[in-house]
Amino acid sequence: MAILTIPHKSTIIPDNAEIKAYLNARGIIFEQWSANCEFSKEATQEEILAAYDHALSPYMEANGYQTADVISVHPDTPNLPEIRAKFLREHTHTEDEVRFFVEGQGYFWFNLQGQEPVFCVKCVSGDLLSVPANVKHWFDLGPVPQVKTIRVFTDAAGWVPHYTDSGVDARFLNTVSA
Repeated sequence: MAILTIPHKSTIIPDNAEIKAYLNARGIIFEQWSANCEFSKEATQEEILAAYDHALSPYMEANGYQTADVISVHPDTPNLPEIRAKFLREHTHTEDEVRFFVEGQGYFWFNLQGQEPVFCVKCVSGDLLSVPANVKHWFDLGPVPQVKTIRVFTDAAGWVPHYTDSGVDARFLNTVSA
């Protein structure tokens, strides 16, 4: 179940409809798709993309996205601390960051500077989140790093992170729980 948390307001929203309304009002797309396929750790990118092509292709076509890939992170992932550190730094992208959670969970943090306090969305299997270009955010794998997501791009070069070095992310380090 997705959960939206606003730490400075001590607010927790566990209702998917409320989460969608909150995020959509801020330009962040939140949808839920069926995630009913199970994959081994060794499943190929092609197998995973093929399993979700029925939903993925129409979404990509409707929104002008050109390519998709799969990222899988689990406790045995080589260089896990380095990967986690890269995700944990506040950054932006020059294009939307779209993620469909196939398995596992992760925490997207948002800093809509000047508009409201920092907030977090715990995404789980079946959640699709689209972070608009240039929105400050970071991603926390959480206490048990286990996530498999489909990433969607207009151009993979647009997904290069541009780190803000604001330090905001450090204030929320290790604040999520399973």
